[in-house]
This record gives sequence, structure tokens and C-alpha cells, in this order.
Amino acid sequence: MSVRNSVPDFSRLSVLVVGDLIADHYLRGEPRRLSREAPVMVLRHVGESLGAGGAANVARNLRALGAQVQVLGVIGRDASGREVKRLLDEDAVDATGIATVAGYTTPTKMRILAAEARRSLQQVLRIDREPSEPAPQDVREQLAEKMRRIGHEVDAVLVSDYEYGVVGHEVAAAASDLARAGKIVVLDPRRSLDGFHGLTAITPNVEELGRFSHTLASDLDNLAILRRAAHEIRERARARHVLVTRGNLGMALFGIDLPEEGLAVDASGTDEITDVSGAGDTAAAVFTLSLAAGLAAEDAMVLANAASGVVVMESGAAVCSASDLRAALESAPRPALLASRSQA
Repeated sequence: MSVRNSVPDFSRLSVLVVGDLIADHYLRGEPRRLSREAPVMVLRHVGESLGAGGAANVARNLRALGAQVQVLGVIGRDASGREVKRLLDEDAVDATGIATVAGYTTPTKMRILAAEARRSLQQVLRIDREPSEPAPQDVREQLAEKMRRIGHEVDAVLVSDYEYGVVGHEVAAAASDLARAGKIVVLDPRRSLDGFHGLTAITPNVEELGRFSHTLASDLDNLAILRRAAHEIRERARARHVLVTRGNLGMALFGIDLPEEGLAVDASGTDEITDVSGAGDTAAAVFTLSLAAGLAAEDAMVLANAASGVVVMESGAAVCSASDLRAALESAPRPALLASRSQA
């Protein structure tokens, strides 16, 4: 089916999100002068806010499109963890499956943003607070068991790995079991593909594809190398599809019932990008939801690409509503065969 100007009714669908929950802390300031203490800019504090990132941002994107969402993950007994859970509750995401673990640090990304008055904020520094070790094994095993139970009750499962240790072999085994049972299971990978088999789709960006295929990310601008790397990891993981997000080059799709060359779509939206934070979360969420709605992978890519073009125009990890998506589809690029010639 063609999806031009048409967005399915996602409100009848339910999705389980499993992965690393992250707090996005934004500090905003205006440049004032150079410091006398060191050759650095002094910023005047303007404001700050905390947002939901990682798997929590995936969940928020799914909810913004009307889906019913449950989340499984881990937070610490800290202010960041409490705020992430509060934000999910505020968005009517079912967060009862989140484990609060003593001694675990909720991953927090602090971004320092600066701009003169009435100008667009730019990120000048990021400071990450990370857990010193993954969540305990018994907690990961409990999450995997919940994943198996809830996964059979929902329309799709999306695994969001940000390399903080929630997505290990326990989750990989549960995801593979659900996929074998016929469930739509999508992995947005970061750390590894080990243990994941038979999934519906994998959605790496170019850097991740390079890591998994032992290829330099810069070499993946060459379409022949991109194609070979995507087919390699798809065959290794026995996944039906691989959707590669390529930043300002758009997306490329490979898999079952598609041409061997693969399909590609140019980046949606304008070239005036504000912030790419969270765009991969949006792409994975919309692609998964579209597959759950019965769309072909090609059409799911078009929707995911259009939604990504919306959120990169916002500061911070943003979400794309159904109305935003409908508007974006009016001018969204259409997919075509990935060019047979290589690009330098």
C-alpha cells in the first residue's frame, strides 16, 4: 500500500519496549565573556530541564503516535531515575515493569547548550554519568522473564540497546524466542548482535553497522560496501530486514522480498537540522509501529524517515505526533533502488 498522506491508526496497537533508560539533562546558557581563569567561554545560566532518553524516548515516541506502551528497564534510586519514571507516567506509559536497583546509577547525559538571545541553541559540551557496572544478573533475568510473558500479549516488541548492560544475553534469548513464536521483534542495536536470531528487523545507524561488520563507517558511503555489510549482518542474525539510518543521506533497507540491491530513501525535511539527538529512537519506534500496523517494510521506512525529519528540527530528544507525521508525509521522499554505482 502507498502511505502518501496516509498514517495508520496506531491507537489500536500495543508495544513492549525493553532497554536502557536514560535521563537527558539539558543546561541552557548565554555566552557572556572569556574566563580570566582559563581560555573558555563563561555562560550565564538561563535554565535547565530533564527529559527521557534511550528506551524511555522510544516509549514516548510510540505514545505520541497513540500506541499503548509498556516499558521494561532499570533505574537507580536517584533523582534522575525518579524523574524518568515520572515523565513516563506523565505520558501514560506503563512503567510498572521498571526495576529500581540500589547501587545502580541511572545513566544521565548532561548537555550544555548555548546561544545568544533569540538564536538557536547549540550543544557545546556533553557530560555523561554512567553506571559503574550493569544491573545485577538476577534483575536482568527477571526482566527477560517479564519480556517473554508480556511479549506474547502485545503487537510488537522493540529492544533499545544503549550499551549500559540491560540488553545482554538474557534479553537476546527472550527476543529470539518471541520472534520464533511469530512476534514482531525489532532491535535497535548498539553493543552487539550476539544471541539475537530470527528477528523481524535490526535498525543500526552507519557507525553501528560498521562496528558489527568490521567496516570503517566512512567506507559505508560506498554503496557496494554498505550493501555487503547490511546483508552480512542480516544473514548472521537471520533477521528479515535491516534498516540502516544514514543521517543526512537518509535510510537504506535490505531484506526479505526486496531487491538484492536494497532500497533507499533520501533524508526527509530540510537541511537546517537543529538537533539529531533521539532521531534513531524515533526511526526505530515508527518503523516498528508501522510493521505492527501491517505495512510493508518499504512503507514503514518511508514513515520512519518522515518522522525522523520532524524530530531533528527540535532541540533535544523530541517526539513526532500523528498530525506531524501526516504533514511530513506530504513532501516525504519516495524510496528507490539503492544506486548500483558506488559513491565516493
